[in-house]
Order: sequence, then structure tokens, then C-alpha cells
Amino acid sequence: MANTALLTPSVIAKEALMQLKNNLVFGKLAHRQYKKEFAKVGDTVTIRKPVKFVTTDGATRSNQDVEEGSTSIKLDQRKHVSWNFNTQDLTLSVDEYSERYVKPAMITLAQTVDAYGAALYKKVWNLVGTPGTTPANYAALGAVAQRMTEMAVPKQDRRACLTSEAFHKIAGTLTTLNMPQEAAKAWASGEIGNLAGFNTHESVNLRSHTVGSKAGTPLVNGANQTSAYRDVMKTGVQTLNLKGFTASQAGVLREGDVFTIAGVFAVNPVPGEGSSGKTVLPYLQQFVVRQTVVNSDGSGNAAVTISPAIITSGPYQTVSAAPADSAAITVLGAANQVFSQNLCFHKNALAMVTVPLEMPDGVNWKAQESAEGLSIRLVKDYDINNDVEIVRADILFGWEAIYPELAVRLAG
Repeated sequence: MANTALLTPSVIAKEALMQLKNNLVFGKLAHRQYKKEFAKVGDTVTIRKPVKFVTTDGATRSNQDVEEGSTSIKLDQRKHVSWNFNTQDLTLSVDEYSERYVKPAMITLAQTVDAYGAALYKKVWNLVGTPGTTPANYAALGAVAQRMTEMAVPKQDRRACLTSEAFHKIAGTLTTLNMPQEAAKAWASGEIGNLAGFNTHESVNLRSHTVGSKAGTPLVNGANQTSAYRDVMKTGVQTLNLKGFTASQAGVLREGDVFTIAGVFAVNPVPGEGSSGKTVLPYLQQFVVRQTVVNSDGSGNAAVTISPAIITSGPYQTVSAAPADSAAITVLGAANQVFSQNLCFHKNALAMVTVPLEMPDGVNWKAQESAEGLSIRLVKDYDINNDVEIVRADILFGWEAIYPELAVRLAG
């Protein structure tokens, strides 16, 4: 006979937390250690970014100002799942109750939480691969690893989240690499393990991106559009004025569009030798549009919010040179093309926070469980009119790309 005494709020809450953790992908891979900084809904926590310096030639001391940047995480997402069950179901065992109610509810919450994390691709500017072509082999992840290394991303704690199509195509090539055990594990668990330096996972919550119309021939509108780090160190964005779009067009660019500027090359983030600046890399710097929709005016001009900010010198240098007036803009992907956004990142690139919710008064059956940076609250009440129990599971969370420079999008 089932042990009904086991169906306590604490036991069910522990089961719910375990099921939530087991069904997360992005939430399991992201940084989750900022929980103690938060207290309530709407809280915003500011995170300091590391200070950078450059070396100076010679014996004479050259003092440098300390410019400490920051980013923020806001606790702004409150989600819940609720279900009814009749009083006879109180005779179920914990396993039966979990299978019928808790597990399906936590799968739904986990997918919701992960979807918010996957949407952070819109803040990541580095993108490799070909839009519309599904990554299908080791070389695809190898290209991401190369970009990360060139961008000085630590090799420890790299993660990759792939669409089901990309995941299974890459997993299928493992047998040709004489890795049959890894291939079998991938097909069974949705995890490839370490491949090209990435802890590689399958996710159904990855987003697709729709490219803007790109109507016209976009060009830089005005020379020397650069930023000083002190002016952008809390936002990481700047405004770039463009021209050459078709006049009065809606959606010429969309949030998440990635583009390059002719003559503006990427640089290694680690300072180069002496005062000569950072090492210029053999490809153009990529930028991401941070506005939801960019429309052109009656003259075909548009002011676009972008990241990273264009900084041409100093320890926070991001590009080889300032863009010239009328420099050509090249947006990745065809006009209005839709393509998948596989996301590869260092653990510290993305952060998720969940915190305990306040417990309601006047309810006896209630519990809250927290562990490993996750927290969930369960509350039960009785509907006397229909003779059913009502349970709701709530989670309060926030997501942010705190170090987008530590992430790379892989086009699919």
C-alpha cells in the first residue's frame, strides 16, 4: 500500500527542485552564484568587470587611470505552473505523484527558464558558421573554439548548446572519429561530452533569428564614430550613425543582427607589445544590433545602438581603427532570412539567478527548497466547491549576458 505520510510539502518541494534541475539545460550550464545579492522582485545587482591595463616601455613610470566597468542583472521574471488533483490522489506514493504532476510541471518551468537564457544570443556579437547551413561536423565546433581562443576566452568551462538537428548531425560524425562510446552516450542522453573543448548539449529552446530587410546599401554616416571606455563602461553599447538605406523603411535592421564594417578589424583582447596596442586579427570585427527594430528615415539614415562599443586604443581597445565615412556595412545572412542560433559560451558569459519567494500567510501546506543556485516554492490549497486540491509551483528568476565577449553564436 502507498505510504501517504510521505506526501508532505517539504518532500514534494524537494522532488520539484530535483526535477527542475534535471530538466534545465541553459540554466544548468550558466553561472548561478549571484543569488545572495538579491532580496525581492525587481532587484538589480551591479557586477563589477575586471580592470584592464597596458604595459609601458622604458624605465619612466607612466600612471594609468583605473576605469572599472560594470553590468547588471535584474530579477524580473516571475513564472508558475498550477494543477488540480482530487483528494483520492493523496494516496499516491511520492514517485507516482511526481510522475503524474511534479515532473510535467517542472519540465514546463525548465523550458520557460531556458528559453529566456537562449534569448540572450541577441547580445552576443561573435558569430561563426553560415546562416542557413546546419553545423554538421567537428570542424563546426572547432571554428567556434578557434574564435574563442583568439578572443582570449579561457579554455576551462566552455559549453555548447546545439539545436537537435545540429546536435545529432555532429554526434553522427563521432563514429568516423573512432568515438563510438561518445556517440552512443550522445544519442542516449542529449550530451556529447567534451568535443572541441566544449561540454556539448542538445537544447530544444534555442532561438531562431530573423535578419532585417537590409533595404538599400548601408554605409557609415560620418567618420570617427568611436567611444571612450569611461563613457560606455556601464552599458557596453554606443550609437552608430548609418546611411544608404532605402528611405522610410521599417525593420532595415533587427535586434540581434550581426554586421561588419569595412576596414575595421578585430583585435586580440590581450594587450600587445608595449605601447603598440593590441594585435590585429585577420578578420573584421563583428557588431550586434541592440535595438528591437531599426527604421530608416526619409533620407535613408538610421541611428543604431550596437555593441561592442568602438574603442580604438588603450586597455579596452575593441577594434583596429575607427570606421571611415561611407565605409560599407555587411550584415550577416540574407534579407529577412531565418536561421538557428546555436550558442557556445564560457560559464561566466551568462548568469541566471533564482531566489526564494516570500511564503504566504494563512496557508498550512507550503514549502520552499533551494540548492545549487536554484529555488522553487510550492503552495497547496483546497477548493471546497469541486473537492480538489490546487497546487502551484512558483519561481522568480533573472537572466543576463554579463560577459557577452565570452560567447560565440554558431549559425544554423
